[in-house]
Amino acid sequence: MPRWKALPEELDPQVREFASQLRRLVDRSGLSVAAVADRTGYSKTSWERYLGGRLLAPKSAVLALAEVTGTNAVHLTTMWELAERAWSRSEQRHDRTMEDIRVARARAALGEFGPPRAPGDARAQSPSAGLTAKRSPRQQAPPPRGGPPGGAGDRRRRIVMFLAGVVGALLVITAAVLLTDLGGSDDKPRAKPSPSPSSSAPVLPAGVKCAGASCTGQDPEAMGCTDKLVTTVAGAKVGVSVVEVRYSKTCGAAWARLKQVAPGDRLQISAGSATGESVVADAYRDTYTKMLAVDGPAAAKACATLKSGKHGCAAKTATTGQ
Repeated sequence: MPRWKALPEELDPQVREFASQLRRLVDRSGLSVAAVADRTGYSKTSWERYLGGRLLAPKSAVLALAEVTGTNAVHLTTMWELAERAWSRSEQRHDRTMEDIRVARARAALGEFGPPRAPGDARAQSPSAGLTAKRSPRQQAPPPRGGPPGGAGDRRRRIVMFLAGVVGALLVITAAVLLTDLGGSDDKPRAKPSPSPSSSAPVLPAGVKCAGASCTGQDPEAMGCTDKLVTTVAGAKVGVSVVEVRYSKTCGAAWARLKQVAPGDRLQISAGSATGESVVADAYRDTYTKMLAVDGPAAAKACATLKSGKHGCAAKTATTGQ
């Protein structure tokens, strides 16, 4: 039985080549995935995703693997940079595809109300035509006596009918108001009907376990908000490190990522007055915060304070750094 499962067919060739290279390094080292996880500081689940082509390994994980397997880090980093650019292009294509699917669903839902009437349909051209066609000869008013149709008598009759209709409408409205007041005189609060859960709950893709507010404080990888559902929407240089805003439109949440990390560096995600819990790096590897529900990618801001004292933030609309 082969050690590795086949890589996903939809993988970009650059990403496929890089994942295959990582597999070869692990095979040559004679280490199991669990041993690689133990020696690099990354979890076994993460390495299974990296080696299975479901997630691109971060640069720090690649450098750690190069050290464990005795591989030239420069050559491996070059392949990783090519794979990262290809992965970003795939993320953008996926976002566009999801947008097209949502538009198609919206159009299909609107189409359920029925196709528009043809321009030549007499009922579409004149709303009153259908009413006129349904009237029997007995219901049609005879022409006024003493003059042709459209004369003074016809105009007076139309005015009288219009005023009668207005008075009738006012009487109906008045009766409705009185009945409402009488029915609500007990001064007891009435419970508002709760929305139907089936109509308000979002339909999530397979593997995604939260959306919006339910994602706040959750791990993005554990909730299925990573892989091809995440995009880096902003980044800023802080000393030798890079702080980024990671955003998942499907999950409606954002989180911060810090690359080129040193132990003691601090990272935090915020959105307006809402602030997520800060994270302090404890090793030389990429550091992530938990998720924070946001209204959109422009609402999120990621800030890092390095152990050296340097501070900087990244946001989609503006980038600052010291």
